[in-house]
Amino acid sequence: MSESHRPPAVHPVPYHAQWASPELVEAIVGGSVDAAEDPLWRTYGAETPEEYAWWSWRLCGVACLRMALEYWQGSAPTPMELAAECEAAGAYVRRGDGLDGLIYAPFAAYAHERWGLRAAARPHLPVAELPRLIASGHLLMLSVHPSIRELAPAPERRGGHLVLAVGATEEALVFHNPSGFQDRSQEFAHIGWADLERFYAGRGVALGPGTGRPGH
Repeated sequence: MSESHRPPAVHPVPYHAQWASPELVEAIVGGSVDAAEDPLWRTYGAETPEEYAWWSWRLCGVACLRMALEYWQGSAPTPMELAAECEAAGAYVRRGDGLDGLIYAPFAAYAHERWGLRAAARPHLPVAELPRLIASGHLLMLSVHPSIRELAPAPERRGGHLVLAVGATEEALVFHNPSGFQDRSQEFAHIGWADLERFYAGRGVALGPGTGRPGH
């Protein structure tokens, strides 16, 4: 991409991990700490450590939404409150012991109707469009492989995890990773455009600030 397609822009978006304690993410992901042992589990809005642990592995999308809401509106509900609303809106669907989602179209409708955001599900979102969208004020929830946090040389597939793109430079995409590792790949992480291709599934949700808070 030429420089004209990559206007530099980095938005000062607050960071949230998908776990309550960002400093524990690496240990939780690595299996040396059970998520139910997170001492801040109550701040998630869960009723028990077990409920927190179950949801925390699944709410990368909610973490992205919380970051966007804090950036544009100054505050955000707890992850469990947003998860319940997303489930009611059809953006998450329970399947036995599992959870389908985040499902983009109902999520985008929810983000607009509930929070007044401009939100568009983008099942086809080419890399070439990302810098322009970010420069125009959007934040982008992008489907990437979770091993993006360590820049794995050969991820097994693209997609499966959501990060929030908050900036673009000539050299790199700048993003907040809800399952990134502290001081390495959580806030304002950079990935070169060529490297992004092996993680990015080419889809996501484009979010904009809208025209104000909704009326309900």
